[in-house]
Amino acid sequence: MKQILKVLEARREQARMGGGEARIQRQHDKGKLTARERIEILLDTGSFEEFDMFVEHRCTDFGMQDQRIPGDGVVTGNGLINGRLVYVFSKDFTVFGGSLSSAQAAKIQKVQAAALKTGAPIIGIFDAGGARIQEGVESLAGYADIFVENVMASGVIPQISVIMGPCAGGDVYSPALTDFIFMVKDTSYMYVTGPDVVKTVTNEEVSHESLGGASIHAVKSGVVDGAFDNDVHALEEMRRLIDFLPLSNREKPPIWNSFDDPDREELSLDRLIPDNPNQPYDMRELIEKVADEGDFFEISPHFGSNILCGFGRIEGTTVGFVANQPMTLAGVLDIDASRKAARFVRFCDCFNLPIVTFVDVPGFMPGTKQEYGGLIKHGAKLLFAYTEATVPKVTVITRKAYGGAYDVMSSKHLRGDVNYAWPKAEIAVMGAKGAVEIIFRKDIGDAEKIAEKTKEYEDNFANPYIAAKLGFIDDIIMPHSTRRRVARALRTLKNKTLENPWKKHSNIPL
Repeated sequence: MKQILKVLEARREQARMGGGEARIQRQHDKGKLTARERIEILLDTGSFEEFDMFVEHRCTDFGMQDQRIPGDGVVTGNGLINGRLVYVFSKDFTVFGGSLSSAQAAKIQKVQAAALKTGAPIIGIFDAGGARIQEGVESLAGYADIFVENVMASGVIPQISVIMGPCAGGDVYSPALTDFIFMVKDTSYMYVTGPDVVKTVTNEEVSHESLGGASIHAVKSGVVDGAFDNDVHALEEMRRLIDFLPLSNREKPPIWNSFDDPDREELSLDRLIPDNPNQPYDMRELIEKVADEGDFFEISPHFGSNILCGFGRIEGTTVGFVANQPMTLAGVLDIDASRKAARFVRFCDCFNLPIVTFVDVPGFMPGTKQEYGGLIKHGAKLLFAYTEATVPKVTVITRKAYGGAYDVMSSKHLRGDVNYAWPKAEIAVMGAKGAVEIIFRKDIGDAEKIAEKTKEYEDNFANPYIAAKLGFIDDIIMPHSTRRRVARALRTLKNKTLENPWKKHSNIPL
């Protein structure tokens, strides 16, 4: 028996070594961890249970029958993050460049199916060179099988992708179907077609980084939700993110011990809004002063930065924060901000996370670029997402709420549950100056009359009291009491039930 056990351990050690010491060293020389090292950092110590360690490809073409490595380029299994179950697959670049074979695809499908069956999140770590060319259409079929599992799991369990090396061709679409994608700066990139193909087809000269690096996808395209400095930082942040999320759509948000008094008042918030209505302020400060211990996990901080989205906690329970950011483009809603926030709101609704919205929005971004880019439909995505959401929705208007953007930002009219305003809130079709110049355009040359009418408009509309009289605002609150009032509202809504009409699925304006 001892000899049998020795053979087993030798086989295990061979599988753990992947492509061998030389290739592992090359991985380290690039500033990257191996597939197994990444899993060790991601999961609680000693909790990883591996599946299919001895699986090998079955290809016999192009001499592949003589090149078989146990595990076949991906490590799969489950483990714990702070005591909570998650499933994971981690592509191993040291084995055939992590390329996808039919055997590797079957391993990934198996762990995807297990995650869906048990109701636990799945984290995919990508570091691979695309399809295994030697297998031809079998490799492509494997991609499609993985995509189906992604789609079936969507809205049922959280799916997170971490790009930690190359991710090209068919490999990019599995992450694209998941809830969140993160990258590592300088060592990861993702694109459908690489620089060589781009040059051949379009004659463009482009590098890996400028085509599909973190600097592109985290800032310009919005494909990824964040970028981190190195592998270790990325994996530590994934542990933090999982702590905010329920394990599946069958669960309520996780509750963690909090020592932050829900009735805590922040007197500094009374001074957050500048006297000059056109002067910006940082809405992130409000979020951090309302959330437990100031802990805020921001999603896509560098894309669509005129709106803030992310997770925090109130009384230990996760909530999703959405807030216009006056520091960027005055907090206006444009294509990028609308897409970003709509996606986030829908995630929160899928997984029973209450949504707290802070509003300071002067309207939608004007201009031909926005109109040609389809602002109407992109803006409708956010409107659709807020309306469809049945989770508790608490809204606080801090300053401006103008035009259609007032409606879209979780107003009472979109089934907002509790809607507050600060005393300086301005709720109107537009700013006083613009409104008066339209209503009294014949008197534009009369400065005194225009000033008088502007003051009249401000008195009548540039305040929260008209909306409060109509019941569109539930209360006008002191800024320093915002945490207390939001916490109480969420407490009263914790057993909220609301169902949308039966349908196969909605048809959101994509």
